[in-house]
Amino acid sequence: MEIGIYTFADITPNPSAEGAHQRLKNLMEEIELAEQVGLDIFAVGEHHRPDYAVSSPAVVLAAAATRTKNIRLSSAVTVLSSDDPVRVFQNFATLDLLSEGRAEIMAGRGSFIESFPLFGYDLKDYDELFSEKLELLVKLNKSVKVTWKGKHRSPINNLGVYPRPLQHELPIWVAVGGTPESVVRAAKLGLPMGLAIIGGMPERFGPLIQLYREAWIKYGHSPEKIKIGINSHAYVAETSQQAGDDFFSSYAEVMTRIGRERGWPPTTRQHFEEMRAPAGSLLVGSPQQVIDKILFEHSIFKHNRFLAQMDVGTVPHDKLMKSIELFGTKVAPEVKKALASTVVAD
Repeated sequence: MEIGIYTFADITPNPSAEGAHQRLKNLMEEIELAEQVGLDIFAVGEHHRPDYAVSSPAVVLAAAATRTKNIRLSSAVTVLSSDDPVRVFQNFATLDLLSEGRAEIMAGRGSFIESFPLFGYDLKDYDELFSEKLELLVKLNKSVKVTWKGKHRSPINNLGVYPRPLQHELPIWVAVGGTPESVVRAAKLGLPMGLAIIGGMPERFGPLIQLYREAWIKYGHSPEKIKIGINSHAYVAETSQQAGDDFFSSYAEVMTRIGRERGWPPTTRQHFEEMRAPAGSLLVGSPQQVIDKILFEHSIFKHNRFLAQMDVGTVPHDKLMKSIELFGTKVAPEVKKALASTVVAD
């Protein structure tokens, strides 16, 4: 299993230029540390709101590429619906060249809607935009010269798209949040799927993973090439109590604030602790608790990748760095060891 981290670079409660400046400085240190402790991948998300510091993941990842050598660098996600697939491909191909073949794209429709009016798109085309642009992005990835015609972008008539990535093709993952249609679309195109589990009980997502596997086979793809990622909120401290105390306030602030926009109830400590339980969606605890929960989820999904979002809200930088250290040195090696022994036993 590949194990890594993803971030949206939260800057609450200081959504200012100074706050964004410091958050990006801290982010570079976090990515460097993630590599030093042996994690496989670091992914950076895209938002167009005052409470997040990154609107252009490729730029941030290019900066990280100059400070790392091995860790894979991905978006998490690229909001493809409101972007131009040609520019997305060019940006990540450039990142791939700078990083010597470590770039990936995680494409999604986006969990917020600010980018649609910002770039002149109509929300009524939300799903159609993503479907059309994803198909174009896949085509750009496979061919140097492209001929294409769609509804929401000007046609391309046998034009080359440059530069080409160092990798033969850029890995393109599709991020989904629980919509069956999105799951089937990823499987139909033969693309890896990253499923976000940030609430509820993980077991209830089992049918979506099964749907993906069935659709993958239905559309003629090799079962051996299935790649599934699980993306979840996680935080590691020396003890369970410390992890809960460190993480709760920032987590509750963000989830309550977003909840006001979407009609969720406020996040209480009781609700937080229920989600920290062995069968809940939060991977917040001691190293052993987080190990056990990743393995529990693997028993359900048999996934190939796990990504942890540790900075839900503004977790202090020093505590976040400690969590990354424990995740890389204590959690990831034990998870990989346990899964390797399971494969041998099988």
